[in-house]
This record gives sequence, C-alpha cells and structure tokens, in this order.
Amino acid sequence: MSITILGIESSCDDTSAAVVRDRALLSNVIANQDVHKEYGGVVPELASRAHQQNIIPVVDLALKRAGVAAGDIDAVAFTRGPGLLGSLLVGTSFVKGFALSRKIPMIEVNHLQAHVLVHFIVSENAKKSPDFPFLCLLVSGGHTQLVLVRNYLDMEIIGTTIDDAAGEAFDKCAKILGLPYPGGPYIDELAGDGNGSEFSFNKPRIRNFDYSFSGLKTSFLYFIRDELRKDPEFIKKHRADLAASIQKTIVDILIEKLTRASKSYGIKEIALAGGVSANSGLRREVGKRFSKDGYHVYIPEFRFTTDNAAMIAITGFFKYQLGQFTGQDVTPLARMYF
Repeated sequence: MSITILGIESSCDDTSAAVVRDRALLSNVIANQDVHKEYGGVVPELASRAHQQNIIPVVDLALKRAGVAAGDIDAVAFTRGPGLLGSLLVGTSFVKGFALSRKIPMIEVNHLQAHVLVHFIVSENAKKSPDFPFLCLLVSGGHTQLVLVRNYLDMEIIGTTIDDAAGEAFDKCAKILGLPYPGGPYIDELAGDGNGSEFSFNKPRIRNFDYSFSGLKTSFLYFIRDELRKDPEFIKKHRADLAASIQKTIVDILIEKLTRASKSYGIKEIALAGGVSANSGLRREVGKRFSKDGYHVYIPEFRFTTDNAAMIAITGFFKYQLGQFTGQDVTPLARMYF
C-alpha cells in the first residue's frame, strides 16, 4: 500500500509544504520572505507573522500540484526544531489542527536530519543515493556539522562548529564588503571573476573534526580595516579577489576536516547538504578532491539545498515506516539534537 506524506517546514523564514508518496516527490512549494533583506538578517517576529499568512495557501497549492486531496494524506510531518521558536510554533500549530481534523498521525522531524535525507528523494532529476555508511558535510547559515550516517535515522555528529557557522561567515564577510543580505550568494557570484589566491587569511587550528569561523571573520575584518586606512578605494578595487579569497579559505577549512574524517573512518561515500552546499566553489572542490581513488560524491540539487518541505516529507516517510509518531502535546524546540 502506498504511503502519502504531507511535509511542513517553518523553521526560519521560508514557509514550505511538500507531498511525497513512497519517496517520490509529487510537489514542493516554498514561500520566501523578502522583508528581511531590509534588516540585514531574519527578524523573528516578522518571520512568524509571515508564516501565519503563508502557510494555508502554501499547503493548498502543494496539494493541488501533487494532485491529491487532504483526505489522501496518510500522515503529516513537520519540523519540530531546531529553528526560530515563533516560526516553528506556526507550523506545529497548523499541523496539530490538520492532523486532528483528518484523524491522521503527526510525525516530528529534526530539521538537520532532514537536510541529510534529501539524497533519498526520488524526483525527475534524482541520481543514485549514497550507500550506508556515508559522511555528510552539513553546512548552512546556522550549522556546520560533519555527520556519520549509518542508516536513514541513525546519524551521529562527529564534528561541529564551536562558534559560528560557515554560512554566517560568508554573510558577515559579505557585509564587510558592502554586499546585500544574504551575502553568501553574492560572494559566490563575485568569486567567479576573482583570484582566490590573491589574499590569504588565517585558518583555525581546532582539534578533532570540529570547526571554528569566528577567528576568520575577525581576521578578515581587521585586514579590510587596515587596507582601507591605506587606500579608501581598496574594497572597490579588489572586491572580486576578496570574495574569491574568502570563499577559497572557507571551502578549504570545510574540506580539510571532511578529508581527515573520511580517512579516519575509512568511508569513501561523501555527501553535501544544507544551504551552503549550493556554493559553486564548495561543490566544485568537493567533486574535484573526492571524485577519485574509489570515492563517491553526492551533491544535492540546488532546490534541495535551502530549507524546503520535501526534506521534511521524506524524513516523515522513513519515520512512518517505523511507526514513529508524536502526540498532540508536542511542542517546538528552538534547539534540537540528533
């Protein structure tokens, strides 16, 4: 018998709904919130209000595009955390009402686990999924983690950032260069016209497989400050090279730990996930450095790199098979671990 899952994602500033039937993606609708660009970052109160406005039309559109009725849904999966509490509360509240009215089970999903499981979505452009076990470099604006994936729902974080995430480093460095928010895509675009070896920045020396990016941000800030004292036009003259150099530095830091982990665990199945996995420099370098010596590299489609409900629905599908349901007393969690 087929299993049809409705997924709801509302952890930050994107309201998304998706329908998955037996791992096959039928629809994936995302409503973005452009209002935050004016503030240089996500404003939690504005985000939760926008979710309230968007969630019903987004779900309705997802059902229509999937060609299913609400009565066809076997269970509804939702992001319980981690994320912004107000945003999560909107999604959780909607799901409670939807599930109660339809008398179907609810499935709570860890947002970070869901990012990893995008590799198992079956879509028109789907490629081969990773074999277990595999290592996943999960990089986003709020998280940077190395995850050992033994099975669909058996994951272990073997390395994480001790301070800032890689995506935050991209955004903060972009702000120093006078680029709009979110700055990561602008850095990526500029880097295509720059020389990544033109400038060098300090790389942290962190033990084990953990990451740190706060020192890099400070190093970049002080470097720019000192150069502007010498030449007020420094950024304008070297913006592309600066973007390429900071991108190369961040990518090198990420890949160095991934390389060490793969050798330590003897694993040659390597995957990327999360918003920063859309970065062309990271995708290119991971492919170049690991697509040899028996390694297999798995890079998600661009549409599955950012927050989306397809990843929530596919995770819900695997949890449905195991009967891992949650009750109406569930509450969202700003912090949530594997």
